Amino acid sequence: MIENIVIRSVACYGDKPNRIDGLSNNNFFYGANGSGKTTISRVIANENDYADCSVTWRGGTKLETLVYNRDFVEANFNSDDELKGIFTLGEKNETELKAIAEAKDEADKLRDEITGKKKTLSGEDGDGGKLAELKTLDDEFKEQCWALKTKYDESFEAAFKGTRGKKQDFKARLVSESEGNKANLEKVEDLQERCGTVFADDIEKQDPIPPIIYSDLVELESSPIFSKKVIGKEDVDIAAMIKKLGNSDWVKQGKGYFDGNDGICPFCQQDTDEAFAASLNEYFDETYIKDITEIDQLATNYGAYADVVLERLSNILVAKPIHLDCEKLAANKDLLDARIKANREHIAKKKEEPSIVITLESLEELIKEIEESISDANKKINAHNAIVDNLAKEKTKLTSKVWRFIVEEAKTIYGAYKSKKAGLDAAISGLSDGIKAKTEEKNKKEAEIRTLEKNITSIKPTINEINALLASFGFTGFKLADAVKAGCYQIIRPDGSEAKDTLSEGESSFITFLYFYHLLKGSTSESGMTEDRVVVFDDPVSSLDSDILFIVSNLIKALFEDIRTGTGHIKQVFVLTHNVYFHKEVSFNPKRSGVAMNEETFWVVKKAADYSRIEKHTENPVKTSYEMLWGEVRCETPSSLTIQNTLRRILENYFKIFGNVDNEEIINKFEGKEKQVCGSLFTWVNAGSHDMQDDLYVSCDVATIETYLRVFRRIFNVSGHEAHYNMMMGIEGDENVSSQANDNQEHEAETHVD
Repeated sequence: MIENIVIRSVACYGDKPNRIDGLSNNNFFYGANGSGKTTISRVIANENDYADCSVTWRGGTKLETLVYNRDFVEANFNSDDELKGIFTLGEKNETELKAIAEAKDEADKLRDEITGKKKTLSGEDGDGGKLAELKTLDDEFKEQCWALKTKYDESFEAAFKGTRGKKQDFKARLVSESEGNKANLEKVEDLQERCGTVFADDIEKQDPIPPIIYSDLVELESSPIFSKKVIGKEDVDIAAMIKKLGNSDWVKQGKGYFDGNDGICPFCQQDTDEAFAASLNEYFDETYIKDITEIDQLATNYGAYADVVLERLSNILVAKPIHLDCEKLAANKDLLDARIKANREHIAKKKEEPSIVITLESLEELIKEIEESISDANKKINAHNAIVDNLAKEKTKLTSKVWRFIVEEAKTIYGAYKSKKAGLDAAISGLSDGIKAKTEEKNKKEAEIRTLEKNITSIKPTINEINALLASFGFTGFKLADAVKAGCYQIIRPDGSEAKDTLSEGESSFITFLYFYHLLKGSTSESGMTEDRVVVFDDPVSSLDSDILFIVSNLIKALFEDIRTGTGHIKQVFVLTHNVYFHKEVSFNPKRSGVAMNEETFWVVKKAADYSRIEKHTENPVKTSYEMLWGEVRCETPSSLTIQNTLRRILENYFKIFGNVDNEEIINKFEGKEKQVCGSLFTWVNAGSHDMQDDLYVSCDVATIETYLRVFRRIFNVSGHEAHYNMMMGIEGDENVSSQANDNQEHEAETHVD
């Protein structure tokens, strides 16, 4: 059974979807010609041909659709081929009929089980059930994954490449990595730093920091000369005096002045002898001179070595290698500079006063710390260069580590998702397997039904039934017969000549409808006549006379009763028409009290401007005064003031539709007072206006009202239209027979009295 239909972007329908929701067993569509009704029937017939339209079936189970519209007529009656025979089940082989019925019941049960499982799997409309639960779970987890992506996207943009554009892609990658990533877990800070390098657009190799030679500078610190008191020779005459003064450095400085002053003491300006000069020279002998020279050289070397070291450190800091802790190096360089400066002052003091002992500040620990900083930087530079040398591999490795970190971050949410998903997957798998197994069982059972049907099917019963209907309705100029081609029909005249091309439009329409109507109970193949079906009638009364219109409406209404009682294989009917009278006839239901019943829906198809639209109504949208008049007749206490005119207006409306009604012939079927009453009713009909003498035939009391009503009913009976009377009065089955018997008895009694 169809639950809803969506029509859009086809024929006269625009891009805005027209939804036909909440369909029931019997569905009535009214609309003018060209409003878009046939499009609805075509979508139902071949939904796959309309990409922008859709038909939703209950439980996802599609039933066979039989659609009566222009396409059906064209395919079956407007071609040169014979009509395909309609196979129906025979009635004599009770055993096989029973077997078919039992197999059909089993197939229906399997279909119900499949529908139930599909409902659990995907809900009533295909958007619920376990599949919807899984989708909701996936969507929630997808959003949680995307939140992680957003949090770390700036840092790990390159590692997320290929998954940054779609939430589904990122979620799928995270699930995959959660199951297979075995990389070591690293800190996010380290990963961020490495990503800045490995995925940099301008990455290139870096030169290592050249080593700085500190050994010469450190070696000078331990020179023995710094701890030696450099003084002259102690075994000369002047030595005692110098030692007594304790100031050989002062004497050494004075000797320079003495040597340049021609033997005169520069301090006292007294002449000295040669012995004094010799003693002075002997005191500052070669050993002393050597020590002084060593101090001078050491001072020069220390300054030169220190300048080289400090300059190298300054150059390194200016270059600012990215892997070097420049701030730390600058601090250590400042400390080194200060210590070197202090040592230079110590050495200068020693040079000025060779006899003093000095101790230089140690540079070793500070230099060692500087060397470690440079060494650490070079290790990183070497690692960086190794990455550059094998960049593709390093990117892959780092990407894996980044995802390992993301997996750890998502560990809790993924665990919960995985657990819930496993339960839903198991349920979905079980339901899917169950649906598959039940479907296979159903297919086998349906194959069994087709085999049984082939054994007892025939196209002959349909010929007989259609011909009987044609004859009963006065169509004697043509009939169906077996065609030369096996399994087909032809339309022939009483003389056996081909009649298909010479039928009137009304005749062609009627036999086309009868052919389709009998197809509902059969099949154009030797099997399939017990398939459950959805039936669509699209303007089936076009070109039909008024009397045939009511015949067609009654045949269709019989299908409604079959659906209501569960008889036969028709599960749902759609009726689309532009004919007001036909719509009123086919949709009339005396049990309806204003609003539509649960078993029916009403729709109006309208075309406004350039596009059509479909509107649902809670009650029958096609209302006429005709039905209101019948409502007065059905009233338990009809008005004595208006009942006569009410009955006359009904007769005028109804028989005007049919035309060619011989009123006198009908009147002559009555006798006595009833004939007079009947004549009074038809007098107004003939006059076509309200005549003052209408009410003069019989006085209007309670008995008169009953007589009018009885005569009114017999008018429909004697004219062959009692079915319409029963329909409008809501009379069914045995009630109809009983009422007719009572009417006859009353008629006979009244005639006898008269």
